[in-house]
Amino acid sequence: MPTAQEWIDSLGLEPHVEGGYFRRTYQADHRPAVPTPSGDRFAVTAIHYLLTHWSPIGHWHLNRSDILHFHHHGEPITYHLLHPDGRYGRAVLGQDPGRGELLTLAVPGGVWKASHLESGDHGLISEAVVPGFDYADMTLGRVDDLLRRFPGHEELVRRYCRPA
Repeated sequence: MPTAQEWIDSLGLEPHVEGGYFRRTYQADHRPAVPTPSGDRFAVTAIHYLLTHWSPIGHWHLNRSDILHFHHHGEPITYHLLHPDGRYGRAVLGQDPGRGELLTLAVPGGVWKASHLESGDHGLISEAVVPGFDYADMTLGRVDDLLRRFPGHEELVRRYCRPA
């Protein structure tokens, strides 16, 4: 079984600002751009994303676009979701449906999410983003802002916010 470092090397992954490692694998540059309030975007983009035992957290962040997550290899990855109305959701991406794990998870734009690898060497997923990802459409979570928005989830907010 490949290790986290072997995946990083073979896929050419780089550190991601939210935690873990990534590389863009696709952008629909052969299709017309999609107009959004923040400017034109590719119709769809895709990345590989890897959490490792030394970088196990994808810190709280918000995307404007919808994102589909697909589990490929390694251990399950747990997702924490905070919806605009304050609802909390939890999903586990993994290979064992008998344990409630999902192969695919859809997260609508406007939902805050954090992810973590609970155990093992790594978890490898891919993401498809519609309309395509642009850093201008992502907001990293800040403790003070998230606590103001979600006061009932202080422990989760503090645990998965990127250190200042």
